[in-house]
Amino acid sequence: MKTHWLFPNQYRLIGWILFVPSTILGLLVLHAEFRFDFLDISLRAPEENAAWVYKIIWWLSGGGDFLNGGINSMNLTDELATLGAIIGLLLIAFSKEKVEDEMISQLRLESLQWAVYVNYLVLGVLILLVHGGLFFSVMIYNLFTVLIVFIIRFRLAIRRNEKTVLMAL
Repeated sequence: MKTHWLFPNQYRLIGWILFVPSTILGLLVLHAEFRFDFLDISLRAPEENAAWVYKIIWWLSGGGDFLNGGINSMNLTDELATLGAIIGLLLIAFSKEKVEDEMISQLRLESLQWAVYVNYLVLGVLILLVHGGLFFSVMIYNLFTVLIVFIIRFRLAIRRNEKTVLMAL
């Protein structure tokens, strides 16, 4: 069976090594306002003759306060944590099994479909029930829900399949 879009099996460990510290860092940023000072950056307002790409980056980053010198400061700790967690989850979720056969592919597909359904069902309920500033937190956590639910469901499906095979022997 061809698995063009899966990472090698060894990448799962790299995924866990990225995911765990990134998640801890993300929770610290979100709930304890933790940040790394070396990730502070300042963007100055673009000059009139600046490249249009820089002007777009400036606008997308929030534009700063043009009346007070046009300086926009930001810290990239939360971006680092988010990217680390997402990359880690992708490596965990989409690394090949040691034996990647049609049954594993079917379990992977069913688990992914199930995870998408569960994610959007939960998101729909939370959209109706959560309002205000808490909704922003819900959306942050929702970035990771599909992958986490998929990983849990896929691992459980593989374990259940292994027990069934062992019982048949």
